Amino acid sequence: MRPKWAGGPANRPDGPLQSLRRRVWAARVFALSVPDAFEKHFFNGLLGVVLFDRNRRGTLLTSAGVAFLQDVRRLFTVLEQARENVKAVAAGSQGSLRIAVSDGAIDPRLSAFLAHCREEEPEIEIRLSEVPLAEQVRGLRSGDFTIGFAHAADVGEGIVAETIWQDPLVVAMPPRHPLLSHKKIPLHELACHPLVLCNPQVCEGYCRELARLLRPLEREPNVAEQVSSLDMMLTLVGAGYGVGFTTAARIAVSQRPDVVVRPLAVDSAVITTYLLRPDSDDLPEALERFIVRLREHSGD
Repeated sequence: MRPKWAGGPANRPDGPLQSLRRRVWAARVFALSVPDAFEKHFFNGLLGVVLFDRNRRGTLLTSAGVAFLQDVRRLFTVLEQARENVKAVAAGSQGSLRIAVSDGAIDPRLSAFLAHCREEEPEIEIRLSEVPLAEQVRGLRSGDFTIGFAHAADVGEGIVAETIWQDPLVVAMPPRHPLLSHKKIPLHELACHPLVLCNPQVCEGYCRELARLLRPLEREPNVAEQVSSLDMMLTLVGAGYGVGFTTAARIAVSQRPDVVVRPLAVDSAVITTYLLRPDSDDLPEALERFIVRLREHSGD
């Protein structure tokens, strides 16, 4: 005869390990699927709060459900990191650096630097994750990430921001665009043309810097499209949807014959890449060596 709890974790006896397994199983289902009526009842009963709300638009998460989902995702991120750490140590690694990158703060200099680090200390595993800025900051505070790169310095208490690179901002436009009559684009001219900008939810810090730059315009910019990647921005610019912004370093490796760039006639038109790390005097030795090496590399 099958035990009475054999149908699933929901009915198993609640010892400490069984309780953890039940909650992990529930979290896995919660994170990966839209629950049916039975599952909704199960989840609501499990936590004692209402996680789902059903209306004419379908089944939606309540505010408690959204908070639970975020914590569940972080839980599985930590579990995955633990699994990877165990595998790395078993393979001979002597430590790891978990690096978060936000705002599209990736260019050939970062690639070259990471390659140099792997040559200098191959026993230190370096793992890169591309995440929104808010998630990076949460991860740095919780310890999910060791260090990060972003285009924002104002990220709140507990995080130190250090300038690593500064790049001139350039305007990208299609060939034969009227703005090409200028060797340097006056800022006020941009008010007359549609813009293709990065989605603020994807590139929060980068968009903050652009908003600061465009603030002197006498009217709100005409945002034609919002995109989540440089490639999409350049594609829409090349197709004539509008003009966009990027850095001189990133456009140099794009090699797009359908896009022409001009510098802005504004001295402060620069994008800064910051190194973000927890505000602590007790950093791991591998991280301290990484930071020293990065400072030397950025000064070359």
